[in-house]
Amino acid sequence: MNSKIEAAIELYLNDDETVHLPDGMDDAFVGIARQFNIPFAVYSRTKCIGILLEEMDSIEEAEDYFNFNVASSYLGGGTPAFIETVEEDD
Repeated sequence: MNSKIEAAIELYLNDDETVHLPDGMDDAFVGIARQFNIPFAVYSRTKCIGILLEEMDSIEEAEDYFNFNVASSYLGGGTPAFIETVEEDD
């Protein structure tokens, strides 16, 4: 776990709270969010696929792996969320 994630967990979680973190996706970490007062980690979907693409042969293979093995994994409360960001035109 990188220092950005450790700092967010220390700052935004109470001692009795936990969040699930997907393996190998530290560089795609965006922050901590809450829904119904349950905390969860938030990751950039685009960055996650970019991380997977470094070890896979095509964008299609990386997207398929991400959709099936990462984004579809339900781990109960604290399951991470994956966000698509909208870039504003300058």
